[in-house]
Amino acid sequence: MAETVQSPARGVFWMVVTGLCFVAVTALVKSLGQRIPAAESAFLRYVLGFVFLLPIARRLLAVRLTARQWRLFSLRALFHTGGVVLWFYAMTRIPIAEVTAMNYINPVYVTVLAVFVLGEKLALRRILAIVAALVGALLILRPGFRELDPGHFAMLFTALFFAGSYLLAKILSGEVDAGVVVGLLSVGVTIGLAPLALAVWVWPTAWDMLILLAVAGFATAGHYTMTLAFAAAPVTVTQPVTFLQLVWAVALGAVAFGEPVDLWVIAGGTVIMGAVIFITWREAVLKRRITPVVSETKT
Repeated sequence: MAETVQSPARGVFWMVVTGLCFVAVTALVKSLGQRIPAAESAFLRYVLGFVFLLPIARRLLAVRLTARQWRLFSLRALFHTGGVVLWFYAMTRIPIAEVTAMNYINPVYVTVLAVFVLGEKLALRRILAIVAALVGALLILRPGFRELDPGHFAMLFTALFFAGSYLLAKILSGEVDAGVVVGLLSVGVTIGLAPLALAVWVWPTAWDMLILLAVAGFATAGHYTMTLAFAAAPVTVTQPVTFLQLVWAVALGAVAFGEPVDLWVIAGGTVIMGAVIFITWREAVLKRRITPVVSETKT
């Protein structure tokens, strides 16, 4: 089989496209506002996303898993369900830039949880990077200097749930085909969201459904272009590019939604992203890959 040719420029290009796709997801969800409850919006996003799973439907139906693997898949679906609902909720409560900046915390959570789940060891440099990321989070939140919204707390738990989901995916990807890992997550999250959505159900308009279909499309496209970026260039090349998502989110929030530009949020996001890039670089030097690219933990 031909070996994939590495091209940093192509990797950066595809990661830029990935960032634009995920910013589009954020903007579309934001445009829904509070017309549809968060749990229902998330549920419809996953139901409409099934159309993009049709190419692997036969593989999903034929999959044979052990009891342990079913437990891990179920636990991952539970974590991801919680993360998705909280993310959709946060989008209705706080500015796009703050959601984007706080999403950078996900890889830091993964690094910490890997100590307990995968037996990773934390060297002093990585501990300092984690502390720096926490300082960045405090710059964004500024507790005691402003009133915090429930959306801020939702994002803190969103990052934690997505980190748990990512680590379980890391374990399962070594045992099961990648397409099956992605497909079963979508099925599991849809099942998990169904009762939550039915409990608060509001009939969506045709326009709402069109927006959610676009959300599913951009999310799927984003994950696909991200795999192209990984194939074209090392993660140490593509990881810094994810910072552009914050730049675009700030601009989009200001232009499309009239959200004021908060320099503290930009500063905090910069500090967190710097810490994530450092952790990623250290893992590359040590020839291992635990910390995900920011986009990998998206909805």
